[in-house]
Amino acid sequence: MEHRRRLILAIFVVLLFAFCSGRELKVKHKHKHIDHFPIYNHTLATILVEYASAVYMSDLTELFTWTCSRCDDLTEGFEIIELIVDIQHCLQAFVGVAKNLNAVVIAFRGTQEHSIQNWIEDLFWKQLDLNYPGMPDAMVHHGFYNAYHNTTLRPGILNAVKRAKEYYGDLDIMVTGHSMGGAIAAFCGLDLTVNHKAKNVMVMTFGQPRIGNAAFASYYSQCVPNTIRVTNDHDIVPHLPPYYSYFPQKTYHHFPREVWLYNVGLGSLVYTVEKVCDVTGEDPTCSRSVSGTSISDHIIYYGVELMAETWRSCGIVMDSRVKEYGKTDLKGNFVLSRDPASPILKLKTEAYGGGNHV
Repeated sequence: MEHRRRLILAIFVVLLFAFCSGRELKVKHKHKHIDHFPIYNHTLATILVEYASAVYMSDLTELFTWTCSRCDDLTEGFEIIELIVDIQHCLQAFVGVAKNLNAVVIAFRGTQEHSIQNWIEDLFWKQLDLNYPGMPDAMVHHGFYNAYHNTTLRPGILNAVKRAKEYYGDLDIMVTGHSMGGAIAAFCGLDLTVNHKAKNVMVMTFGQPRIGNAAFASYYSQCVPNTIRVTNDHDIVPHLPPYYSYFPQKTYHHFPREVWLYNVGLGSLVYTVEKVCDVTGEDPTCSRSVSGTSISDHIIYYGVELMAETWRSCGIVMDSRVKEYGKTDLKGNFVLSRDPASPILKLKTEAYGGGNHV
């Protein structure tokens, strides 16, 4: 009984701190009400995090045929339409249809874990360095912006979405990614909404870094209000690039809405709280209330690993039998593409010996 009282007291203290903490600069919204912001759906989050994990797979045969070790459970039955691999910039994404969600799902790979330490160090010093087109005062991180807009990812994604909608009709579009993949996912969601007039775009990212300033965050939240950024406990990446409260208009600024996962409890009784944060994007009672120092909190969300399995940074393996589905450019970048009307690929991927290593 005493143990239970202590647990209740600990939870009460956490909740009291959350309600009593102050507020900082708010992202401005044109709307008078905030009911246009999405309601967090735990079940959907646990599904999309599996797609964000699967896109890290380096065995492209298994990924393209959706037979990989991460291609089951809540994502079983997913049909890939296009798998884009930008060898030149070490980027990877896929587009497909999840019939249980009645949606097109787009997933972007994050930074490989073997280079994440250097990447984090770079983000500590990164400054805003690109004006976002068509939005006065909005500035963004040029690396994340270019990773989507100036690589083979964008044309591949747009082509696949068009083909999916031509065959399946006007499905919802769900865009996801982890870490750097989450940053790219946000630019993709904005592009689909603003430049391609998609009206049913939802973005959910995991462990995403900041990608622009307050002006950009305001613009983004108006254009893609159905966005959730999930952050995990002391994950270091959502704290990067740094937010400087004494330069609120010039610093990097998250867009809403954050859902912060953190643990409370005493001893062996530990519970994960899923806190839906305010609409500022920089709720001081959510992930900003703790020090962002953990890489281990960055690579596991909802118990799902979000990292590659290969020791080779950006290394991939592909069976020669899937080459007929691919197109390669002069720089070695390629796209594996399947007609939605054709049967699902049924390749035996166990113990094949004809793979190509890139």
